[in-house]
Amino acid sequence: MASLNPALALLCGILLCFVVQISLAAKVRHHKWEVEYMFWSPDCEEHVVMGINGQFPGPTIRATAGDTIVVELTNKLYTEGVVIHWHGIRQFGTPWADGTASISQCAINPGETFVYRFKVDKAGTYFYHGHFGMQRSAGLYGSLIVEVAEGEKEPFHYDGEFNLLLSDWWHQSVHEQEVGLSSKPFRWIGEPQSLLINGRGQYNCSLAAKYSNSSSVPACKLRGNEQCAPQILHVEPNKTYRLRIASTTALASLNLAIGGHNLVVVEADGNYVQPFAVDDMDIYSGESYSVLLRTDQDPSKNYWLSVGVRGREPKTPQGLTILNYKPTSASRLPPIRPPVTPRWNDTDHSKAFTNKTLALMGSPKPPPTSHRQILLLNTQNRIDGFTKWALNNISLALPPTPYLGSMKFGLKGAFDQASAPEKYDESYEVMKPAVNQNTTYGNGVYVFDLNSTVDVILQNANALANGTSEIHPWHLHGHDFWVLGYGEGKFTEADVKKFNLKNPPLKNTAVIFPFGWTALRFVADNPGVWAFHCHIEPHLHMGMGVVFAEGVQKVGRIPSSALACGMTGRRVANKN
Repeated sequence: MASLNPALALLCGILLCFVVQISLAAKVRHHKWEVEYMFWSPDCEEHVVMGINGQFPGPTIRATAGDTIVVELTNKLYTEGVVIHWHGIRQFGTPWADGTASISQCAINPGETFVYRFKVDKAGTYFYHGHFGMQRSAGLYGSLIVEVAEGEKEPFHYDGEFNLLLSDWWHQSVHEQEVGLSSKPFRWIGEPQSLLINGRGQYNCSLAAKYSNSSSVPACKLRGNEQCAPQILHVEPNKTYRLRIASTTALASLNLAIGGHNLVVVEADGNYVQPFAVDDMDIYSGESYSVLLRTDQDPSKNYWLSVGVRGREPKTPQGLTILNYKPTSASRLPPIRPPVTPRWNDTDHSKAFTNKTLALMGSPKPPPTSHRQILLLNTQNRIDGFTKWALNNISLALPPTPYLGSMKFGLKGAFDQASAPEKYDESYEVMKPAVNQNTTYGNGVYVFDLNSTVDVILQNANALANGTSEIHPWHLHGHDFWVLGYGEGKFTEADVKKFNLKNPPLKNTAVIFPFGWTALRFVADNPGVWAFHCHIEPHLHMGMGVVFAEGVQKVGRIPSSALACGMTGRRVANKN
């Protein structure tokens, strides 16, 4: 038998070693979950929450870039469907795993199991949450942390890490909230009863009662093992800690601060940014950040970490926990009151933080021009007396058949085939209530050429009430986008010259401020159908979203379990 050429043998050995290294580095991480309602006391009052495997919040997923995550999800809710969206994971090649009911898949029926299988291609701070009805408001959420791939390094150093998942909590059930939002007369959900840090808050008592001018709120008497007891951040002096912060709030825009300490922002939505120091930071629903904290203060003291409401008149107490310097006792309260949250309507403070967020040098830059521009006017409207939100005068009403299947198989009757409106009437006065406040339902799709560059201009406007314009954080599934700029008043083509093409941040969630506009640019390079919507849960429930699609015919085989409803369900049944 002829011997192998030595040089060829060496090359084969090197290649085999390389393949083995890759296979060892990238792992498949399996999780088996059951979603169910359970009694819990997130803020020291017992209510029903939506949990996973008996936990609230759900289990934290940790993975390494390049890993494949497999979640075998069983619905034990008995009377309603469920899906889970992996917020910030772009789902290249697996659009059916995005977890958006009526868009990427059918809701998972009670008693059924659906397997999510997807690759996490990029390191960063992410989270997951329910995306059917208002199940995020019910507590269906958890953290998803992706570490850098083996052999790679972060562009910053830290000695330890903490994960902070922020949320808001109501005592009224989600089902009551949904009925109220869909009622005539309209019943608003009101402000949350409490703010939660890692699923923990305090209602009708305060950790910082001794510093309050009011005697109406007593001090919390906690042993530390209660479900509502704060998770204390134990730190050592003169170290650097990474705080991974994500907001899965249903309504509240938040501000976070740590008494006596600066925070250095280094990551936003899974993308590195130019480091910048702040005393406090705003974070909107759907956003995630990493900040570096240097423990350089007096180690004989403890310090407050506070979370307060921004953008809405706060009727919810701050969420609090303690930064505990070892070896100081964690039971010793900080000597001064918690940091005061900036005034709720101080938008200049918010804009100053947002404008500091710029891409780290070496980050991908946006294409210099776009192939298409979509102007989306955000308005509050009415349909037959019901209060709704609309984009370009259309309030989104999702169809019973998932778009991904209906578009892949050419099922024309599944949704509105008319072209979705790409702009609004130029005469519309964004600073005043609409002359005609009525709108219509729709579910058309914005279809983009694959690999084309798209600009989206989000235009805010006066709501139904005169002089009112709300903050809206917008989240795009399946992509990151460049935030090219923000502006006041009505966007005009002259504003294009103001776009930041040098170092705009890459994000998946961006805010539009009251009576202003935000400009985004993305490349439509991910075959599939993708939601783009306001991340405020009741606003999406009231129609504040649109649907994008590109390259759907290039999508591979879609699992039949994702399509077992509506017209695609009948198609699957007939094939079997």
